[in-house]
Parts: sequence; structure tokens; C-alpha cells
Amino acid sequence: MGTKLSGATRFSGSAARLRTAGQREPSRVLEPVNNRMPISPQIYERLRRAITTLAMLPSEALSEQDLAQQLGVSRTPVREALIRLADEGLIDILPQRGSFVAPIRLSDVEEAQFIREALEVSVVQKLAGHGSDTFIAAGRVNLAQQAKAVAEGDRELFLELDEAFHRSLCEEAGLPKSWRVIQVVKLQMDRVRYLSLPEPGHLETLLAQHVAIFEAVETGEAKQAGARMAAHLREVLRTVQRLNVARPDLFGQ
Repeated sequence: MGTKLSGATRFSGSAARLRTAGQREPSRVLEPVNNRMPISPQIYERLRRAITTLAMLPSEALSEQDLAQQLGVSRTPVREALIRLADEGLIDILPQRGSFVAPIRLSDVEEAQFIREALEVSVVQKLAGHGSDTFIAAGRVNLAQQAKAVAEGDRELFLELDEAFHRSLCEEAGLPKSWRVIQVVKLQMDRVRYLSLPEPGHLETLLAQHVAIFEAVETGEAKQAGARMAAHLREVLRTVQRLNVARPDLFGQ
């Protein structure tokens, strides 16, 4: 979870500094774009990452002018990025009122989890017992790095390694388009997952699940791999109910 984005800010400690309900002042979290690179993708990635990592909070008002000033661009590419993010359910554009970061909607999280589980369970079942030596070696390195990130409490690094782990399964199975679909649908899940990172023992749980999935894939236990992936991806459903009680200001219908 958390592919590195060129030039994007790392929002270390964002979950720990979440503002309380009712505090919705505009965030100052965006770096200016690099004018030597395509501008529109940079704007989209910066805004998407700020929202999914909760550097921009649900219900926060978004001013095209303010965002354009932060990014060092005109309002047109900012508006285009906001429309794209609205299509993906991360922003609400309300007539006569403006644009706002969308709340975390339980129905969207549940549907995203359903789609992701359907795809990734099939991926690991297809891959089980067929991973190349190169894939197995790289997977072991990734898991060792995950363990190190957990030990050091580096949540952002863990997210990056987590995303790389899941992506590698799709790519090794010869299903890269499946990963592209997952990347779109999981945006609603990402905010819940990011919010849950500080919970005691949560990273340890995710790591243990990754290890169990990888072992089943490596040894060719397709049924076990699928069951373990399903249990892993359902973790977000267990988490979201607790978070909805603890931080109701971040959630909506």
C-alpha cells in the first residue's frame, strides 16, 4: 500500500495529528509541482495522497485558488484533478457550495473490500505453486523489510512495502490489469487502513497475515492461500466499525 510518488510529500504522523470534529481549516500540505514533469498527474497524485493519508480530512473545504497557489499552477489543472477525484469518490462537489473532501462512507469501503477480495483471492489461487525463483526471493526480501519497518514503527514504509507485496502477486500471476483495477477501488479502503495504523499490534497482525499468504503461495496451497487472503482483506471491515465509533466525524453515509 503506498507506492512512492515522485515529488510527493510523505505525511509522517498524519494519523496521530488528526484534528478534532469541527476543525476543518484548509490544510497546508502540498508541495509545488515540478514544472519539468507532466503537471496534471502530479496534482492528482498529491491530492489523492493527501486525502488517503488523512492529511486532508473528510468534510474539509477545498479551494481551487488556494490549492493552485500551493502547487504553483493555474486553477484549470486543479479543477481537472478535483473532478477526477470526485469520480473516484474521494471528493464531493456540491453545487453552489464548492468542493469538499468526502467522508469515509461505510458502503463504499464494504463494496471496495468485496471487489478487492474477489480479485486477490483468485490471484493467489492462480499463482500458488507457480511463482518463479526470482519472485520468491524478492517476496522474502519484501517480508523481511516489512518486519524491520514494524520493529522500527515506520508506518509509511510499511504501507509502501505492503502495496508492493500485493502488486507483486498480481504481476507474477500475469494479471497486471487486475492490480490497476484494485488501485482504483481500494482508495476508500486506504483511508481506513491509514487511520488504523497507530492501533497497538495492528502492523504485527498485517505482517503475520502477509507471511501466511506468501507461505501458502510458495508451497502451492491454493485453497489456503485464498482463505488467508480473504481473512487478510476482511481486516478492514473489522477495523472500520471500531473507527466509526471512535472518530464519527470522519465517516458518513
